Amino acid sequence: MQLVRLLVVMMALLWAGTVPAWAAAPKFAAVTPLAPGAALQFPRDYGAHPDFKTEWWYVTGWVEAADGKSLGYQVTFFRSASDHDRANPSQFAPKQLIIGHAALSDTANGKLLHDQRSAREGLGLAWAKVGDTDIKLEDWRMARQPDGSYAVHIEASGFTLQLKLAPSQPVLVQGAGGFSRKGPRPAQASYYYSEPQLTTTGTITRAGKAVPVKGASWLDHEWSSQVLDAEAAGWEWIGANLDDGGALMAFQIRSKTGGKLWAHATWRDASGKITQFAPEQVDFTPQRRWRSPRTKAEYPVALRLTTGATIWQVEPLQDDQELDSRRSTGAVYWEGAVTLSRDGRRVGRAYLELTGYVRPMKL
Repeated sequence: MQLVRLLVVMMALLWAGTVPAWAAAPKFAAVTPLAPGAALQFPRDYGAHPDFKTEWWYVTGWVEAADGKSLGYQVTFFRSASDHDRANPSQFAPKQLIIGHAALSDTANGKLLHDQRSAREGLGLAWAKVGDTDIKLEDWRMARQPDGSYAVHIEASGFTLQLKLAPSQPVLVQGAGGFSRKGPRPAQASYYYSEPQLTTTGTITRAGKAVPVKGASWLDHEWSSQVLDAEAAGWEWIGANLDDGGALMAFQIRSKTGGKLWAHATWRDASGKITQFAPEQVDFTPQRRWRSPRTKAEYPVALRLTTGATIWQVEPLQDDQELDSRRSTGAVYWEGAVTLSRDGRRVGRAYLELTGYVRPMKL
């Protein structure tokens, strides 16, 4: 009986993901500056990097239906490595956790529609493959095709996304060849690239009705083992497909006292010229706040974004785009479709992410 009880306890520990004292906790790879002249390698870096603690593929976009109605959508897949012993041969060992978020922004609904799910990698139910983008989470899937396009299939609660995202311009590596600083210390960094201006076609289904859509999307892929400074509370981030064919990415890491810990921006203009902006050249200034009726958090949903000598005005498609992911990643944040203007004229469509306004973010 004692042996049976021991086996039962061992199986319970294994299922719960608890690491026994004698198991070897993994050491995660560090993000370090790339050698001079070096850069990320494709197609290898399109795929997963399981030796790093955290990774995500993040797709956002604006699409239009045949009647001209604009919709915003977001799909994110996270891979999170656990502290479980990598040498454990069991298929049930929770070495990697796959998490998915999906959201649809429709002004007719008045607030964000969203869904989330999570599963341990394995048993053919969930994976994030190395070598190229191929992520599966039950019946959610995003995979890069031989022609370089992405096939995205999401059957969420209340809506279904069936989309094809085709590249129209080169990958945009962020930072120094893909090494992107996120804080005052060099170790606070990620490897990071973007794919702006992805030509988007497909269907969005709601209430059993499939509506053809077309538009443009933005894909971010980042992986790291340590990103945020201990004093960081959250961030503002924006990825914008500009109407002239250019692309703009900017972020600001906020401290727990509200100050700026770090910031960066990359602007690729219509001619292909790339300008990178240092922390002191990037600023997000709130212009209008919206108070969530659910969490009581106040988000700066309208902003003035400064990159060097250029000022951009950011306005939301709708105010209520708060996403509650406490059933998966544990965070509540604002993430939604916005427009960019300069000198009173619209110049782009984007997605804005505002985190740390309910409680400090943890990755």
